[in-house]
Amino acid sequence: MKAVSGKSFFVSLVALLASLLTVNSAWAQAPAGPQGGQPQQSPPPATQPPAAQNPAAKPPTQAPPEAGVTIAVDVPVVTVDVIATTKNGDILTGLKKENFRVLDDGAPQTITNFAPTDAPITMVIVMEFSGRAYGWFAAYARYWADALFPNLQQKDWVALETFDMKTRLEVDFTQDKNEVRAAISRLYFPGFSESNVFDAILETNERLKDVKGKKSILLLASGVDTFSKHTLDQTMKQLRQSDVTIFAVGLDKTFTNYLDLHGSRGAHMDYLQAENQLKTFANETGGFSWFPQFDGEIPGIFQQVASMLRHQYSISYTPGNGAKDGRFHKVKVELVAPDGGPLNVVDQKGKKQKYVVYAREGYQAPKSGTGD
Repeated sequence: MKAVSGKSFFVSLVALLASLLTVNSAWAQAPAGPQGGQPQQSPPPATQPPAAQNPAAKPPTQAPPEAGVTIAVDVPVVTVDVIATTKNGDILTGLKKENFRVLDDGAPQTITNFAPTDAPITMVIVMEFSGRAYGWFAAYARYWADALFPNLQQKDWVALETFDMKTRLEVDFTQDKNEVRAAISRLYFPGFSESNVFDAILETNERLKDVKGKKSILLLASGVDTFSKHTLDQTMKQLRQSDVTIFAVGLDKTFTNYLDLHGSRGAHMDYLQAENQLKTFANETGGFSWFPQFDGEIPGIFQQVASMLRHQYSISYTPGNGAKDGRFHKVKVELVAPDGGPLNVVDQKGKKQKYVVYAREGYQAPKSGTGD
């Protein structure tokens, strides 16, 4: 081997470092516009994140749109996004700070910050695209997903993932909704019959970890898990440490209805269990779940998803106990009148309405002495 002079070696090293610095491996790096400012109105192809061409890229330390605030597990400050609706699903707007009461493990808390959140939607569509049930779920996920886009605005950010045995990033975060729609239309033949929904949720959640602001997953799946490396308990444990809201649309009802009509009534207990899993994912993260039986329900469901994301309230408080005990803390958000009594909600005709509050069910507190 020939010896290399010190000067030549130094020049080669500088050239190598310069080439390495030109590589951008960010998975969720959005165009420069949205961070802390107004998103670009019509992002040209040249500004699409490099990860859109490289789905295997490693998640970044910086991510797309900084879209307001969401629950933060770094206590002593806890921030929760809250949605309030009537029992009929009508969004309650115009609520004030004094209309909310927060309980942390049953103890009332003092709200230190309150604001309606008005920020672009940042969402990952996660679709089951497997060959299970003769490709039934893949076909419905592909067909129904397109109904989401009329409810999105130009400033909103969307990414698309599919899963069977593996999770695949089809389109990285973009404001170009037509790019996502085109990717959905190109999905033809599922590769495997497995449906690893636990792995798909956790992989997506991990990729979203460094995305700042409020973010959500729209999960279109049967909910049946066949081959995941992770269990349901492991999935729930990680979701409790997350700040991602999950909205789930179950794909199973049309299939089980078909089975019932063809003599298989009651022979699908695994789908009932799967529905409970989807409900749990949504409830734990402050989202909602739907299980449509007809195509005509889909436009209304996606309209409700977008409306709920656009009418959240952001509530912050400092836990009275400091919450550095490493335990899971239950959080309950209630609506009250300014005097502390029950809040009365009436419709346009003056009829009293029942209401529902959607918020994360809690947070995993760090242990004292760890991460300080």
